[in-house]
Amino acid sequence: MNLSTLLVFSLVALIAIATPGPTVLLALANGSRYGVRRALPGMFGAVASDFVLVGAVALGLGALLAASEFWFSVLKWAGALYLAWLGLRLLRSQGGFDLPAAGALDPQRSGRAVFAKSFLVAVTNPKGYLFCSALMPQFIDPAAAQAPQYAVIGLVFAGLDFSVMLGYAFVGARAVRLFRASAVKWLDRACGGALLALASSLAVYRRSNT
Repeated sequence: MNLSTLLVFSLVALIAIATPGPTVLLALANGSRYGVRRALPGMFGAVASDFVLVGAVALGLGALLAASEFWFSVLKWAGALYLAWLGLRLLRSQGGFDLPAAGALDPQRSGRAVFAKSFLVAVTNPKGYLFCSALMPQFIDPAAAQAPQYAVIGLVFAGLDFSVMLGYAFVGARAVRLFRASAVKWLDRACGGALLALASSLAVYRRSNT
């Protein structure tokens, strides 16, 4: 893989990542509710899922999902139901400024919970596997060792993903500073509605759409 090929891949991947999807919407919501620093575990969760996705594509899981209606449906419905659950929780949110009492642990604010949410949203989305299984092999040189090439692609993809999510988190945090607590409630509801819409689109998604 030469530099020009990697640059073309980076541009295509950046466009795809920057298009609002579940993980960037969660980064936006987390940034508005908890601030950028506390939103970082969610970004790391999405990045961890990127490496799972790239590894799965390298091992042929994308091709399996494209060929198996059963496993595609299992992953699709798991992802759709989880997105819908998150969307409903955000729609019912009253904002992020009701801090717990001193010393109390709010599980919704713990780094582990934020990490797990983003990781599960990304890793149960079959669109990601199918998209990357269609995109990434086009930038792999079959005459060279493939593992190092997938490693480079994975690092670039994860780096771009993290940068985009960081930008969305900053936007969410900035909106809170400008508009105070009411901004959190409306951002939560907007992100919740978008996640429900994405869950609906995933529920009716068909492999033939790829």
